[in-house]
Amino acid sequence: MKKTSLAKLSIKNVEFYAYHGVKAEEKKLGGKYEVDLDLYYNSKNAIIRDDINDALNYEEAIFGISEVLNYDSYNLIETMANEILNITMDKFEFLEKATVRIRKINVPMRRVLDYIEIEQSIERNLE
Repeated sequence: MKKTSLAKLSIKNVEFYAYHGVKAEEKKLGGKYEVDLDLYYNSKNAIIRDDINDALNYEEAIFGISEVLNYDSYNLIETMANEILNITMDKFEFLEKATVRIRKINVPMRRVLDYIEIEQSIERNLE
């Protein structure tokens, strides 16, 4: 088998209703969030063995996102993004890089906008 390059597994638009934000009403009433997660890893072993144990289990990755959005309350989406990245890197030792995007829908402000979005990335030091 030929060498494989870095694989990118993308999870797009996972939706949550969660209770985060700086304002008290955001924590009380909640709001809609959408999350994307891009996961980069060497998939060679998964391809050779065709085994989920060697692959990046996206169901586990989604569960990690859910842990952050559903079980804690944060003021900032930057903090939420950081927590998602740290949990994801902890779950998958072979993960080389991850990028998360969180969209906060229906932002409570006196402006018309679709959403605000944060994007953060983390890379494992493989040296």
